[in-house]
Amino acid sequence: MQHWMNALNRHWGIAAELRQLAGEYDLNFLAEAANGARYLLKVMRAGCDPALVQMQIGALDHIGAAAPGLPVAKPVAALDGSKLVEIADAEGLARLVWVQEALPGACYADVTPHSEDLILRLGRVLGASDRALDGFAHPALTRDFKWDLTAARWIEGELDVIHDDTRRALINGIADDFARVEDQLNALPRQAIHNDANDYNILVEGELGRTAISGLIDFGDMCAAPKVCELAIAGAYVVLDHPRPERALAALVRGYHAANRLSVDEVELIWPLLRMRLAVSVVNSALMALQVPDDPYVTISQGPAWRFLENTAVKGGLVSARLRAACGFPVTEGADRIRDHIDAHRGSYPALIGEDLAQAPMGSLSVETSTYPRDPFHMPVEDAARLGAVVPDAPIWFGSYNEPRLIYAGPAFRSGPWRASDRRTVHLGVDIFAPAGTLLYAPLSGRVEAVENRSDPLDYGGVVILHHETPQGDAFYTLYGHLDPEICDRLKPGDPVAQGSAFCRLGTPEQNGGWAPHAHFQLALTADGMAPDWPGVADPDDITFWQAICPNPAALLNLPDEKTAHFPTSKEAVWQDRQAHFAPNLRLSYDDPVMVVRGWRHHLFDEWGRPYLDAYNNVPHVGHAHPRLQAVAAEQLGRVNTNTRYLHPAQTAFADKLLSKLPDPLQVCFFVNSGSEANELALRLARAYSGATGIVTPDHGYHGNTTGAIDISAYKFNAPGGIGPSDWVELIEVADDFRGRFRRDDPYRARKFADLVDPAIAALQAKGHGLAGFIAETFPSVGGQIIPPVGYLPAVYDKVRAAGGVCIADEVQTGLGRLGEYYFGFEQQGAVPDIVVLGKPIGNGHPIGVVITTRTIADSFAQGPEFFSTFGGSTLSCRIGKEVLDIVDEEGLQDNAQRMGARLIDGLRQIEGDFVCVGDVRGMGLFLGVELVNPNGSEATEICAYLKNRMRDHRILIGSEGPKDNILKIRPPLTIEAEDIDMILITLRDILEEVGDYAPPATCDHTHHHSGCGCC
Repeated sequence: MQHWMNALNRHWGIAAELRQLAGEYDLNFLAEAANGARYLLKVMRAGCDPALVQMQIGALDHIGAAAPGLPVAKPVAALDGSKLVEIADAEGLARLVWVQEALPGACYADVTPHSEDLILRLGRVLGASDRALDGFAHPALTRDFKWDLTAARWIEGELDVIHDDTRRALINGIADDFARVEDQLNALPRQAIHNDANDYNILVEGELGRTAISGLIDFGDMCAAPKVCELAIAGAYVVLDHPRPERALAALVRGYHAANRLSVDEVELIWPLLRMRLAVSVVNSALMALQVPDDPYVTISQGPAWRFLENTAVKGGLVSARLRAACGFPVTEGADRIRDHIDAHRGSYPALIGEDLAQAPMGSLSVETSTYPRDPFHMPVEDAARLGAVVPDAPIWFGSYNEPRLIYAGPAFRSGPWRASDRRTVHLGVDIFAPAGTLLYAPLSGRVEAVENRSDPLDYGGVVILHHETPQGDAFYTLYGHLDPEICDRLKPGDPVAQGSAFCRLGTPEQNGGWAPHAHFQLALTADGMAPDWPGVADPDDITFWQAICPNPAALLNLPDEKTAHFPTSKEAVWQDRQAHFAPNLRLSYDDPVMVVRGWRHHLFDEWGRPYLDAYNNVPHVGHAHPRLQAVAAEQLGRVNTNTRYLHPAQTAFADKLLSKLPDPLQVCFFVNSGSEANELALRLARAYSGATGIVTPDHGYHGNTTGAIDISAYKFNAPGGIGPSDWVELIEVADDFRGRFRRDDPYRARKFADLVDPAIAALQAKGHGLAGFIAETFPSVGGQIIPPVGYLPAVYDKVRAAGGVCIADEVQTGLGRLGEYYFGFEQQGAVPDIVVLGKPIGNGHPIGVVITTRTIADSFAQGPEFFSTFGGSTLSCRIGKEVLDIVDEEGLQDNAQRMGARLIDGLRQIEGDFVCVGDVRGMGLFLGVELVNPNGSEATEICAYLKNRMRDHRILIGSEGPKDNILKIRPPLTIEAEDIDMILITLRDILEEVGDYAPPATCDHTHHHSGCGCC
């Protein structure tokens, strides 16, 4: 390496340290000069044709002149002005040597995620670079080599190297498809193209999702070819192992087209050319395997290409339609003419069911208004058969086009392994609910494209697809589902169907897949890629494309589009209204907020029916929309809802159930409306009993949003804009043995943390407030999901009681079985408080708070004025509260919290061992925290925010807490299951891989300025 360091200095005047980089045939060195400049020294293999290097240098210079903003390297001239120098190597062999300015970034292959936005940016770079290269000429661009895609049919003579018959047939079919478009390809103009935009020739710069294309490198495979070859080659790499390959490819094409306009003919070639490029790759790899049979990498490297080529879920016809749409072209040739033709005859088509439908009402099955099915992951056949009753007393009614529904509940509608995976929810047709046996009349003449009986439960039953043509010969299709399968005995593909003829009838639930009698009526502008599934429901994230393929069929029903179309509530409009109507400090979670319209157990659903795993909300303790709570609430509201000025057995039944879970000294209940009100009452109880006013509480605690609760919540009063601490409040350090002053290697840390109470008590006494009590979240939650060392709380309580104070345990976050092994957090500590505060979860979302205390403290409080809370202890609240406690017991949710919590924390600790940014995993049951740290051990606020938002992108909702907001907070409803735990662990691991070795920029101290600080 010293030899080349000397050569670089001698010929270019650059003194630099060299680091060798990967290279298949040539030597590549990263040269880092003392002044911080970085260069790429390229030493070509012995015998390299100078024309190939001169071509690359010329191309880079050409791009630099034509489009200086593009991220391509600039060749560096030697001291004598030449850009290509012949230098003897250490063995005396002549080598061609040249130098480029080094580009920043990492290889695309080593960067995740490969977001659609990043891929779109790549498309723009490729499009702009091809536009810049148009007009560049060099003799070496025209040569015979295996990576020239226009000459890819060489593989036809080598297919015997593919030993698997099925795979060989697949490659042969791809080659046949290529042969069919070869003349069309060769008719396109040729120009210089990079020709090898693989994931190691693309550089990406940026961190934590803020990424951009920073380099297009290695022009060694340049050739003259139609520019669409560039796009197909890049696409062949972009799609590999991408979770949404069709969308990724569409993003690439959209970006390229924005920078370098494509024709429709070019767009149509992308798919067959992409597949041919992958065919060349696998054949070439197989040939290499013959030459180096002992190299396992050769075989492994074929894996992604084979996985893509063998993926039958990717439909070529639909890919081409998607790419056309990405460029703003009609999804199929003649699509605009078809729509115009259909619209021109609106009002004159034969009535589909033989009568005018203009006055038929619209019914709603949308996720926003319908509760079908109760369990959005299971659609019982009996519920499907009852859907006709959605619009009472209407013999005929419509179900909307573009309506997001949860009735499509089976795994077949998911695109991933999890219940919270992306899911097809949006209806692509119009439903006409009518009595079984109702005849359907063809709105247009046509011929039968397909006729089937799909007899599986909740499938189509009898289904017919008709092929139609416009006067210009443009084909389109109509689909009729949920028919009487007798149609299969009367019709076969190719049979004509006359306009206005009665050609089928609606089936009964026993015939039509189990649904209430209705017709699913759908229009499709292409059949290519639709068969055999003929999807009638689309993923909401893909709805624009599917609306182009399957537009609203209202015209064929002689109706305006507005009549049959559903328009979900706009999240953007709601967001704007919220900003107009509410204060700005009412914050939303996540950079892209979620609009929640349905819930079930530990999943939530937005306005488009997208599912989210709720690993964040501890309020729905026994799960969202629990049917027992719904029944209790409806039943009690149908009777009476009064308050504690009246006797009712629900009040004492609720109290009995609560007290059965608590140690004996705690005997008296106060029912209020919230945890905030409960903590406010706890302060009054403590002061009434002690005669003092002072309170000791851990720093960064939170106890509610009333005036008194804010005064004891450092999380609020010490926040920016907060009012600061009151004179009667003393803060002590949280007993955090990960980041606090006493760490886990100190066996006396519990006592040392507890001793911090002494000076706080003394300070209150010195100020004349005395000590009314000590209040703490038993396990501090907003402080960062802290589990104090065992023995801490008993020691604190001893000190507080010795000073005449009361011990208050705020169990809002930790009580009622969430901890698994313990029903309350204070049990884990071996302590018994004087007052216990419960809130949020005890009502599962219904506003309930409870204070439980000793008889002595209650009696001292009773010496004052009457206590009454209008809605605290209402009949409804007591029924709901007791039902929540019963559900925890009867459905084994405390035990589930223990088992699922153990599974989760075990997995998180494995992750902790694999990622340096995971500093600590702590918690118990389903009360867990993951502390994120920077390489220097400081709080990784940016990483935490990135993980939280990326988990939301992956349909998992978690929160963040801690003084520096660097701790992931995981507190799901107690119903969570093993599959959901695994989703959290696998997804978190994947996203942590995206973080890599991120470190925040150095903070400038304004004394010793660092590079890039921006201060000077």
